[in-house]
Formats: sequence, structure tokens, C-alpha cells
Amino acid sequence: MSSVFCREITVGYEDEGSGEPLVLVHGHPFDRSMWRPQTEHFSRAGWRVIAPDLRGYGESTVVPGTTPLETFARDLLALLDGLGIERFVLGGLSMGGQIVMECYRLFPERIRGLVFADTFAAAETEEGRTARRDMAARLLREGMSGYAQEVLGKMVSPHTLTHRPEVAAHVLAMMTAAPPEGAAAALRGRAERPDYTQLLSQTAVPALVVVGTEDAYTPVSDARDIHARVPDATLSVIEQAGHLPNLERPDEFNAALAEFLHSLPDSAEPAAASG
Repeated sequence: MSSVFCREITVGYEDEGSGEPLVLVHGHPFDRSMWRPQTEHFSRAGWRVIAPDLRGYGESTVVPGTTPLETFARDLLALLDGLGIERFVLGGLSMGGQIVMECYRLFPERIRGLVFADTFAAAETEEGRTARRDMAARLLREGMSGYAQEVLGKMVSPHTLTHRPEVAAHVLAMMTAAPPEGAAAALRGRAERPDYTQLLSQTAVPALVVVGTEDAYTPVSDARDIHARVPDATLSVIEQAGHLPNLERPDEFNAALAEFLHSLPDSAEPAAASG
């Protein structure tokens, strides 16, 4: 566990193992501990795994207001620059996956491969923008606890709730601990996110698309859409998992990710972005 001051905020992060860098971006309203099964597994398997807390979450600085995806992406770049990491594999789940898309828009030459877990690429609808803004106001008014209890059954599958209660408890704890101001700022920023569908079709590096079969937020159809758009993409659909297959079914998730990582070309030469 480490922290560093960059871009006027303190960023908490994990940096474990050695070898080629694998950077993992958490979703909303979680923190870097959601990647614990991957940090532990891949740091032992010859990778240097970096998992930061996004601004507004975990041990990173809370900045009230609105946090656009570009701000998250530039925070990540500043952290990686500070760690001396030039090229890396970049993965994210849900909002983290959209931050990964924004990173590829801003600095594609730094990225060897992409992992999109339980996410989607389209811009928000008008209805969705209103819902995110309303939820931001609710979190500031009421705090995280009621919301966390309400959505737990959508975040994880019924199988996880029944057979892996410790995972459900971890998910609930992350959501309950999230600072309302940080979560609200992210919701407001995410409401205004751009449409990444065209960017996906211009992606010049390999990608892994992962989704849980019982994901209520980003269903398998969203993952199939991303898979169809990215020229060099692999799709992995994980049974009995909801929105967090990396926590709910870590062995299956890690196996899919390991196969993808082993398939990547050598990191010596950066790939040029197309388009």
C-alpha cells in the first residue's frame, strides 16, 4: 500500500510484483480492494500490478463537484509517469472500463492491451443523465448506506449472495465506505461522458472483453457490442457472476485474463493508433 501526491491530490494505490505493468481501474462506488484477487494472483505470476484508488474513493483525495472521465484518466497518467511506467496493459470494470476508453483516447501510444470488464461504450441517454444527477443529489443528502443496501443484489449474482457471502460483504463494505462527495462527483462527470463506440472501432491493440452472465447493469449484450467493435478482441462470458465477476468468480476471471496477457505481442514496440 502506497500513496503519492500528484495533480494536486493524494492517490492511494497498490504496486505489487515485478515485470510488465498491469494497471487495473476500479468501478463506482468501489475502491482498489475490488482488484485484490487479481493483484495477488498476477503479482505472483510475473506481472507488476498497479491498482489505484480513483480520486474521490478509497484513500485518494475527495474533490467535490464534478469529476469528468478525462480527469480520472489524467490522474492515472500522472501516477504512472511518477512511477516511471511507460507502456502497460490497462483494464477497468464498469466506470473503470469507461475510464480505460478515455485513457486510450488520450494516450493510446502508452497502452499495450485493453481489458473491458462489465462496461459499455455509448454516451449516456438523457434519461440516464437525469438519473445520475438525481442519484448524486441523493447520495449527498442521505449518504451511501441506503443506496448500497438497495443495489447489492444487482451488483452481485444470487449465486454469490447465497454461496459466497464474504464476497457480498466485501462489496457492501466498499460501497458503504465510499465518500458521498466523491461518488456524487463521479456520477455527475459520468453523466456527461462522450460516446466511445467509434473509438473502439479504431483500437489498434488487442482487447479482452469480460462480462458476468447475470450482470444487471451491463448485460452480455453490451459486452458483445464492444467485442464486435474492437478489431482484435476476445470475449469471455463468466457464468454465475453479476457485475463484479473478478470478485465473484476470481478463478475464471483470472484464467481469462492470464490467457489474454500471455497472447499479447512483445512490449518493445508501441502500436500506432489507427484512424
